[in-house]
Amino acid sequence: MGEATAQASAPGTRERLLRAAADLLSQGGRDAVSTRAVSAAAGVQAPTLYRVFGDKEGLLDAVAEYGFHGYLAEKQALARTDDPVADLRRSWDLHVEFGLSMPAYYRLIYGDARAAKGSAARSVELLRDLVARVASAGRLRMSVERATRLMHANGVGVVFTLLADPPEERDQGLSALARDSVMRAITTDGDEGNPAAGPATVAGRAGALRDPGSPALTAGERALLTEWLDRLADAPEGTPGA
Repeated sequence: MGEATAQASAPGTRERLLRAAADLLSQGGRDAVSTRAVSAAAGVQAPTLYRVFGDKEGLLDAVAEYGFHGYLAEKQALARTDDPVADLRRSWDLHVEFGLSMPAYYRLIYGDARAAKGSAARSVELLRDLVARVASAGRLRMSVERATRLMHANGVGVVFTLLADPPEERDQGLSALARDSVMRAITTDGDEGNPAAGPATVAGRAGALRDPGSPALTAGERALLTEWLDRLADAPEGTPGA
C-alpha cells in the first residue's frame, strides 16, 4: 500500500482535509481552495486528496456540504407553529442570516451551478415544504412551485446584493423590505400581523385543495389534480373562471 493510499484510508483524513479546505475558503474564498494548499494545510500528500474526493470539484462539493450542514440542520429544526406564514417569514430571515454570516460558503453554494444541484437544491425543497403548508391553509395566491421559485430568487438576490457592499455600508432594512414585498405577492395575509384572509380567491381555494398525500386518489389522479390546481393558482386575476 502506497503512502497516499494509506493516508487516504487513515481515520480522520477526510475530516482533516475538509477542515483545512473550510478554513481556506473562509479566509480567501473559492480561489484559495487549491488542491496544493488544502493538502499542505492538512499535512497530507496531494494524491491523498484525489483519492478521497476524486478531483477539485469533488472537494468543493464536499466543502459546500460541510459548511451547509449546520444551516440545513437549523432550517430543518425550525420550530413550526400554527401560523405557516410566520414560519415562512422566519425561514427567509434564517436564509439571509446564513448568507451574511458565511459569505464564502454562500457564494460557493449559490453562485455555482454545480453546487446548486446539491446543498442548495435541498434547501429549496425545505422551502417548498414551508410554502406548501401556506397553500394547505388556503393562504397562497399562486401555485406552490411559482411561490417557491419567487421567494428563493428574491432571497438569493438580496443576499448577493448585500454581500456586494462592505458590511458597514449595507442597507440594513433591505432584507425586510424585500421579504415583506414577496410575502404580499405570494400570500393573502399581506404584512406580518394581519389576520389570515383565508381562501377567498381562486388561487387560495386551489392551494387549500392541493393535498398530494390524499389516500382517496391514485398517484396518477393526484398528479393530474395538482396540475389543474397549480394552473388555476397561477392564472392571472381576472381570467375567466379564475
